[in-house]
Amino acid sequence: MSAELVLPVGYTGRAATLDDVDAIHRLMAAGEQALNGRVEVAPDGVRADLLRPGLVLAADTRLVQDVAGNVAAWAWQNQGRRSQIDVHPAFRGQGIGGALLDWAEARAAERGSQQAAQTVDDKDLAATALLRSRGYEVLATNWLLEMPVATEPLLPELPADIHVRPFQPGDEKAAYRLIQDAFDEWQPRRQPYDEWARLMIERESFVAEVSPVAFVGDELVGAALCLDVPGSDEGYVEQLAVRRDQRNKGLARALLAVASTEFYRRGSRNLTLWTHSGTGALAMYERLGMTVRRSTTVYRKPLSAS
Repeated sequence: MSAELVLPVGYTGRAATLDDVDAIHRLMAAGEQALNGRVEVAPDGVRADLLRPGLVLAADTRLVQDVAGNVAAWAWQNQGRRSQIDVHPAFRGQGIGGALLDWAEARAAERGSQQAAQTVDDKDLAATALLRSRGYEVLATNWLLEMPVATEPLLPELPADIHVRPFQPGDEKAAYRLIQDAFDEWQPRRQPYDEWARLMIERESFVAEVSPVAFVGDELVGAALCLDVPGSDEGYVEQLAVRRDQRNKGLARALLAVASTEFYRRGSRNLTLWTHSGTGALAMYERLGMTVRRSTTVYRKPLSAS
């Protein structure tokens, strides 16, 4: 069984394939450019989403095209937990987003989910209004933070028992456990290793050399896993975590400084990362000199029992 997608006249829908990665990236890039004046999405991020373990392309994705074959929108539904919908700016206001939202809710219900969730850029007033009109309420906020790196950063001193070096083969499972343990404090589920690896260290843009990890003896206690996206002049920290018993020692600051230094040497002059309201980390990052560039909101609503 697969949820039905009912589109406005003149549009057709089908499942997405890996051959659509570039077209989907262009679609998403156009939306980011229109809303924020710059592109942050990377093709390997789109590909990683399509390759998520448990995502069935035939049932969990939809690509919308006009009669000329232009990609107008797309959506995917992740195992009943949340969906993503992107409509090209040139095709907005025609009911495509609403049709995809109906499909995403129906697909979530098919997967047995009792709620639907979606993240929307706070500048996307039309999408926000659509979700509000459908009964969605605010669940959480995400902030994209940035920190200009005009000169090579100074590396702070750490306690003598803490050693920092670049990520290397063999660190994968320890980094996964560290990050999942840290994120367990606010996220509703632990991410399976295969899913985490696919979305993080197996991406083409993941660069071990600019991803510092910290050890006390042989135990990994901190990590800043970073992406160097082709065509971007920024360094991006995808995941940052410090083990609970090693916090308040300046380790997060040190990991960011090391990552900033490596990106600076590669020519990047800005460091960015996302944080979530559930982590309570926004104030910490602001103390470290980061400022909010933009924000998104996670919306959620209960699904009616069938």
